[in-house]
Amino acid sequence: MNTKRVEDLVRELLQEIGEDPQREGLQMTPQRIAKALGFLTSGYGQDAESLIHGACFSQTTTSMIVLRDIEVYSMCEHHMLPFFGRCHIGYIPRGTVFGVSKLARLVDMYARRLQIQERLTEQIAYAIHDSIKADGVGVMIEARHLCMMMRGVEKQNSMMVTSSLLGVFRSNPATRHEFLSLVGRPVE
Repeated sequence: MNTKRVEDLVRELLQEIGEDPQREGLQMTPQRIAKALGFLTSGYGQDAESLIHGACFSQTTTSMIVLRDIEVYSMCEHHMLPFFGRCHIGYIPRGTVFGVSKLARLVDMYARRLQIQERLTEQIAYAIHDSIKADGVGVMIEARHLCMMMRGVEKQNSMMVTSSLLGVFRSNPATRHEFLSLVGRPVE
């Protein structure tokens, strides 16, 4: 990212909305926004293979592994406003398991791009599935979207839930039920 160019664009944007970029409270805003955007979109500079490399371990377990309540912060690609919530991941390994922190880092990598929640959910699921050839993967994200809460329909209590189920999580109702139970969601 060309930081200087982003700073200039932010100054121009401030003028377009009727502000004075030289006003005391706004003088450093272009630099702050450029730095924030660099961080919030840092996922573009990463790839799953490099991130996961060296953090997969041989293990003969075939039991479900679940990591719940991973915080997710991303930016909606339609309005560039934040959405945030929790991600739950479950997988059934086939001889290989992840170092647990890598799952959270994988979530962050994809979340730190302009996103829609549906794609984010699928990207995480496929990255896990493809990297260790798991028998099954389940990913669920529950998030609140500021583009829906503070503009547009202004629904403050709405929460979007997305899931991606691969392998036995999709084909086996008992596995799907176990995953949903472990992430603390009612199953009917």
